Amino acid sequence: MGEIEDAIERADRESFTRPPPKTLKGQIGYLLKQLKSAKAVAEELGITADSVNRYRRGARKHPPKDIAARIDAAVRSRWQPQVRRRRRKQAAATGGITVETRARFGYTAPVGTTDDGRLRRLTVHLPPAYAQRLFDARDAGAGDQEMRGIIAEGFKDVYFQDGGARATGLSDVAINDIDYMDFDY
Repeated sequence: MGEIEDAIERADRESFTRPPPKTLKGQIGYLLKQLKSAKAVAEELGITADSVNRYRRGARKHPPKDIAARIDAAVRSRWQPQVRRRRRKQAAATGGITVETRARFGYTAPVGTTDDGRLRRLTVHLPPAYAQRLFDARDAGAGDQEMRGIIAEGFKDVYFQDGGARATGLSDVAINDIDYMDFDY
């Protein structure tokens, strides 16, 4: 996963109304309900179906750290899908999305102005149209570069050009070298 995908996943997790299962047995039970078989859970986690059944029964209680992390990630990625969909739908329809980032922004500007990329820390609220485009691109399997382009276009319109009030000669903005990026919606 890229930085954008990770940021969307973290924003989704903030919307949970209940905490996901914490015990190993509870996590495995939840994954079994979601994926319908021990074999499917095993394939998802990269372990054997026998191991999944041992964890489910409680015969094995302490998986290695990397497997425990994979189990936790698999549970969190599937937890409360309706809550996630509702929040995304609201962001895409009325709320928009707030992007906080520290990254290097490069841009194409008219001759006589500087177009050197600069490291900036920005918190910008993008309108719902950009949230909709971002979620649609993610659902269509777009790569990190394509999603960066959507966010960069939103930054260009909202932050750099202030809705057309300034920097009208600015033609292209690119997000490079992302230090961190967080979303809120």
